[in-house]
Amino acid sequence: MGDSIEAKLAGLGIVLPQAAAPAANYVPFMRSGDLLFTAGQLPLKDGKLAATGLLGRDLDTAAGREAARLCAVNVLAQAKAALGDLELVRRLVKITVFVASAPGFTEQHLVANGASDLFVAALGEPGRHARSAVGTASLPLDAPVEVEAIFEVE
Repeated sequence: MGDSIEAKLAGLGIVLPQAAAPAANYVPFMRSGDLLFTAGQLPLKDGKLAATGLLGRDLDTAAGREAARLCAVNVLAQAKAALGDLELVRRLVKITVFVASAPGFTEQHLVANGASDLFVAALGEPGRHARSAVGTASLPLDAPVEVEAIFEVE
């Protein structure tokens, strides 16, 4: 048996933050049977947006990748809040990564790798997932990236 998910995160220098409260009229997660859906998570660090603006105008792809990584950390924080223990995650089924993009920006898939790479590092093989990376004109609070996830759980 390998390291726990939180031990893997600690090895990456990550301590999960407290799960963010909803910013509007929705719940941060919803469980239906053995599926756990998270609401979209922004790149919050210490309770504040770590970056703002559009990819391809205000931020480059590397900064977008880091923002997506922070979103993934916040997705895991929501999963922990929902389940009480990340070891109840069987697998990450799918993520959707929304990238606030300037006209002509076409590297949404590379930005999304920031989230995908973190999930695989933390969850191992069960962290490999289906994914959509979607460019959008803007996101709430001028966030550059938002990530939502669907987990299969015990």
